[in-house]
Amino acid sequence: MTDDQTLRMAAIAAVLSMVDAGSDDPSVRGRQSGEAWAQDHRRIVMGKSSLMAQRSSRSPWR
Repeated sequence: MTDDQTLRMAAIAAVLSMVDAGSDDPSVRGRQSGEAWAQDHRRIVMGKSSLMAQRSSRSPWR
């Protein structure tokens, strides 16, 4: 095998490993809370306080 073939195979393997690493399982993505603006929008639509107000409020007594 020549050096060019070895480098070509290494480059293909690197690209394939990056592609596989980036693909999340759809069920995992659906359970993530998402970006802050999306969380805030969902809270406002449901009639709750904004995310900023919720994060800055004191925690309840336990």
